Amino acid sequence: MIDPPDAEPTAETGREATDLTVLFVAGLSGAGRSTAANVLEDDGWYVADNVPPSLIATMVEMVRESDPTISRLAMVIRASDDEIGGQLDDLRKSLETSGARTKLLFLDASDHVLVRRFEQVRRRHPLQGRETLVDGIARERAILAPIKNSADLVVETSALTAAKLREVVEGVYPHDTDNRLSVAVQSFGFKYGLPIDSDYVADVRFLPNPYWIADLRAQNGRDDEVRDYVLGQDGAGRFVDLHLEIVAVVAPGYLREGKRYMTISIGCTGGKHRSVAISEEVGRRLAAATDTHGTPCYDVRVIHRDLGRE
Repeated sequence: MIDPPDAEPTAETGREATDLTVLFVAGLSGAGRSTAANVLEDDGWYVADNVPPSLIATMVEMVRESDPTISRLAMVIRASDDEIGGQLDDLRKSLETSGARTKLLFLDASDHVLVRRFEQVRRRHPLQGRETLVDGIARERAILAPIKNSADLVVETSALTAAKLREVVEGVYPHDTDNRLSVAVQSFGFKYGLPIDSDYVADVRFLPNPYWIADLRAQNGRDDEVRDYVLGQDGAGRFVDLHLEIVAVVAPGYLREGKRYMTISIGCTGGKHRSVAISEEVGRRLAAATDTHGTPCYDVRVIHRDLGRE
């Protein structure tokens, strides 16, 4: 992929060329544009889909003015008419003149693969009209030919799984932040039902219930007395240690397969005492975990689903 040379700040914008990167994602319908867009969005890009070329420059300026913290903007381009190739070329030149850096990713696939993918999802090709699916693909390929020829990178997705495409996109457009797994540690009460968004469910009802201790009943697992009571029970420390080991084993595989989020749900009877205390401890220790360079291993949130219920 070839990057355009850095431009000097313009008198109009006063911005460096590198302050905003606009990545155009184009390609054949069915070749993986939506998958690429999802990958970019997960990696911190602001993604806009199917914006008419005539409105893209306006949208870029609106993004700049409304949120200067946005530094990476991805625009998904679809074949609209025969002039789109020239329009996109002019647009890139205009954006670079105004102080932005532009890149163009093109996703391609063989006709045979595209036909199979459309048949699997039972959808019509957007340019098919009253003709055949193959005719629609041929028309789109002809419209997009100039864009493919001017692309900084062309990715052939015929033999790529969604996970492999993710790997390619992330390799070319690296993560804006550390490549860390986001872990949500969620306490809950079994009597209110299992959380439906769990990747892993753990049960701490094997620990004595503080509810049956009068002085602790009105408190919850975030209070010092309840926390100390729960963590002081036989097996509590080992439980926490084991679940930290589980996350350490699972995290590299999740990231390798393109899954950046993990939810660990820890339950007790009512979601007030034991699960809250254990979730807080698991979350605290995950947040403190670092690699050999001292970089945090995880982005951690602790959530208490049922705390506060009667």
